[in-house]
Amino acid sequence: MEATNKISKFFFTWVVLFAIWLAFTSTFALAEVVTGVVVSFIIAIYNFNNFTEIGLKSFSPKKVLYMIQYVFVFLWALIKSNLNVALIVLNPKLPINTGIVEFETKLKSDFAKLVLANSITLTPGTFTIDVIDNKYYIHWLDVKCTDRDEVYKEIAEPFEKILLKIFQ
Repeated sequence: MEATNKISKFFFTWVVLFAIWLAFTSTFALAEVVTGVVVSFIIAIYNFNNFTEIGLKSFSPKKVLYMIQYVFVFLWALIKSNLNVALIVLNPKLPINTGIVEFETKLKSDFAKLVLANSITLTPGTFTIDVIDNKYYIHWLDVKCTDRDEVYKEIAEPFEKILLKIFQ
């Protein structure tokens, strides 16, 4: 069983690294694709044990659909937060209320918590300062509420609802 788990982790790492390669090169030219296959293969050989705990079980059709849904939820949050920050920058007379807020997550795996933290940080106006156990500490450019449940609903709930389906 251990050998199949290692193989699963290796292939998962290889596929993810190759997908990242394709995203960054943004071409399907034969030379680029072959180079990407080889480079991601070599990196995966040396790093698959450190890369993830997930393996190929994350590629079930249902989970792949949730991952696609997550991309759209993230893009929507990105658009909204970019517009909000742009409004603040373009109208300096708008009152802003910066601060650090906290909320708790229901996510269990460290990798899922990492994805949530990065998603929050990548949306302008929020920055994940720290994650301690299940508590997130977020710097928020324009604090709308301080109640933990309300903060969770405002910042993390759209992401976490889908991440729970992907990683649990």
